[in-house]
Amino acid sequence: MKLVRYGRLGREKPGLVDEYGKLRDLSGRIADITADQLSPKALSKLARINAKHLPLVKGRPRYGVPWDGPGKIVCIGLNYVDHAKETNSPIPDQPIIFLKANSALNGPNDNVAVPRGSKQTDYEVELGVVIGTRAQHVSKKDALNYVAGYTICNDVSERFFQMKMGLTWTKGKSCDTFGPMGPWLVTKDEMPKPQRCRLWCDVNGERRQDGNTKTMIFDVATLISYTSKLMSLNPGDVISTGTPPGVGAGMKPPCFLKAGDVVTLGIDGLGQQTQKMVAWNKV
Repeated sequence: MKLVRYGRLGREKPGLVDEYGKLRDLSGRIADITADQLSPKALSKLARINAKHLPLVKGRPRYGVPWDGPGKIVCIGLNYVDHAKETNSPIPDQPIIFLKANSALNGPNDNVAVPRGSKQTDYEVELGVVIGTRAQHVSKKDALNYVAGYTICNDVSERFFQMKMGLTWTKGKSCDTFGPMGPWLVTKDEMPKPQRCRLWCDVNGERRQDGNTKTMIFDVATLISYTSKLMSLNPGDVISTGTPPGVGAGMKPPCFLKAGDVVTLGIDGLGQQTQKMVAWNKV
């Protein structure tokens, strides 16, 4: 299934995208797509619904984050060798973990604000792993059993805030609107091989990133197992698994985002996002 939430900010309705790419309304069956709806039992119940019996949604409504209220956004840094090299960073021997504030969450096609005083706002296309079952100290072998599905994350970053304002990357990752997710939550049955996903990002029509999750240093199962030994992963939590090379900070000279730029990013099977960069006071 491809689960979505659509409509005006704060008034989103649940929906799904059928096999023909048509948006269908789920609000007659469930009130919303919440963390509780991501359990194996709840997803199985939704999967039994015949999409043909659901009302078609007319027009082209706004998409929101595909599920309501991710509890935490766990991000992985430098998880592709070539990305580590382009930023002149050592190759990590253990996953680098930081948190992005959930106040940064944004719809997949909503405007993204360049923060006040920013000169180094950057883009990062990433595979997002959405947890469906509480995970504590799970093995790598069992790790994928705790996944509800996958989505696209743009781990928008302000590099000066991230690298020059102390030791925590969270400062440069959590600005308002810096967490676009969606457009869909694709259940794991439609994506059985998360390590075979092409992901890409364009800025103003120029291809900047073009990678594949098969080149991750730490694969999805490893990241779930490792993280679950440090903190509980609860239904609705998301792990943003790192970005391939091609970020603005890695270009020579560096090329960062400014108001008016358009960022388009996608992952095969998970759809795509498009965001316009705007000045902070225009959000």
